[in-house]
Amino acid sequence: MSEEDHRPISWEALAAELAAGRAEAEERGEADPATWDAVAAELAARVAERPPPAAEPAPVAEPAPLPAPVQVQAPEPTADPVQPPEADAVAEAEADPAVLRAGLEALLFVVDGPVDDVTLAAALRAPVPRVRAALAELAGDYDRRGAGITLRRVGEGWRLYTREEHAEVVERYLVDGQRSRLTQAALETLAVIAYRQPVTRARVAAIRGVGVDGVMRTLLSRGLVREVGSDPDSGGGLYATTPLFLERLGLSGLDELPELGPLLPEPSSLLDEHLGG
Repeated sequence: MSEEDHRPISWEALAAELAAGRAEAEERGEADPATWDAVAAELAARVAERPPPAAEPAPVAEPAPLPAPVQVQAPEPTADPVQPPEADAVAEAEADPAVLRAGLEALLFVVDGPVDDVTLAAALRAPVPRVRAALAELAGDYDRRGAGITLRRVGEGWRLYTREEHAEVVERYLVDGQRSRLTQAALETLAVIAYRQPVTRARVAAIRGVGVDGVMRTLLSRGLVREVGSDPDSGGGLYATTPLFLERLGLSGLDELPELGPLLPEPSSLLDEHLGG
């Protein structure tokens, strides 16, 4: 369909055109009103059948270009720092100096010799510089209070010592203790060990009929008996006398111990004593 078919119809122009054509036909003697009426009716019918011109679609606006996607980089996960197993203990020791000093005193009390600050720090799970400072504070506190003990650095380690001002008291205690007489229980226990050595503590207690733990500690501290091994059956420690025991008795060897036979009471007297009791 051409663009002319879409142009709007002017009824005035169409009527004028029809009127002009009719006038020309009348001048020529060709006018027939019925014919023109039929032409007009047919034209009107065709015009009614003609669809109205379609409205031109509105121009579609081109969509605006989408913005370029922004690349959002996800933050890299940060791993929590791994805390060492002793982190809490270190924090506690640093937060409370009294706890650190108390731990140092406990360790220094049980060690047999000088111990270095690195070993102490490892046992306390505390930084070495903090332990060194605590050791210096502890030593200064003993000196300020005039305590009976003092903390000294010997070589690469630290150790507790009795203060020199109290040396006489300590010496008197040690000497008098060595010279003190053994109790009857200690002498009986020592006799059992001397004649039955090596013997376990349990065996000595069974022979005497009483516990011997306290007496054994006394004999060990005096240097009269010592542990020489373990019993293969029970696993208990085996004890025997020392050279100091022979020296105190004036013996050169265990073979010089007196025979037990003459020292033991007669069986009949034991029986009479048992029945009489």
